[in-house]
Amino acid sequence: METMNALIPRPRLEVAPGAILVPDWLSVEQQRFWVAECRRWATAPVPMRSAVVPGGHKMSVQTVCLGWHWQPYKYTRTADDVNGAPVAAVPDWLVDLGRAAVAAAYDDPTAGERYTPDTALINFYDEGARMGMHQDKDERCDAPVVSLSVGQSCVFRFGNSENRNKPYTDVELHSGDLFVFGGESRFAYHGVPKVIAGSASPDIGLPSGRLNITLRDTGMS
Repeated sequence: METMNALIPRPRLEVAPGAILVPDWLSVEQQRFWVAECRRWATAPVPMRSAVVPGGHKMSVQTVCLGWHWQPYKYTRTADDVNGAPVAAVPDWLVDLGRAAVAAAYDDPTAGERYTPDTALINFYDEGARMGMHQDKDERCDAPVVSLSVGQSCVFRFGNSENRNKPYTDVELHSGDLFVFGGESRFAYHGVPKVIAGSASPDIGLPSGRLNITLRDTGMS
């Protein structure tokens, strides 16, 4: 059954208005490149860390940022909760990739041309990591969020814009998948209740765990 599923292309899916899943958007070569780049970004100038939310709870997901440093719940140019260093810039090729992702998700080249992400959050999930239902609302604009998955598959829960409860939809995100949410769904609650053990491909150089790269336009200068 696993072989048959691999042979049958998964369809593009509109999970909610403005929330689009494009399966297998990244090639295997691109995924290997992402793994190498994320390993480099995770060490300097700011090391990957588990952010601490107000109240003292440490997140199980580890994060490193480009462009702007995110900590709950604000953006800064320096990693004041880590080592105080300025964060690395978002490379031009990553901005271009974000534009291509938006154009692909909405089948609209002009939407991609209008998109200029200025921050990237690289999240690493080990098999025990989870992400609770939350909104991406620390930004000062409503440009779409671009999410790319590399490594182990996960259950991605995409909900409504009013609260953390139902209605929500659970979808599996596989390595190489693109998920974009904007428009009516830009501020929908979403989370990752489960990383699927044993689902990593040996071809991409990440034997376990999941990398999630999200691109955002903060609306800040």
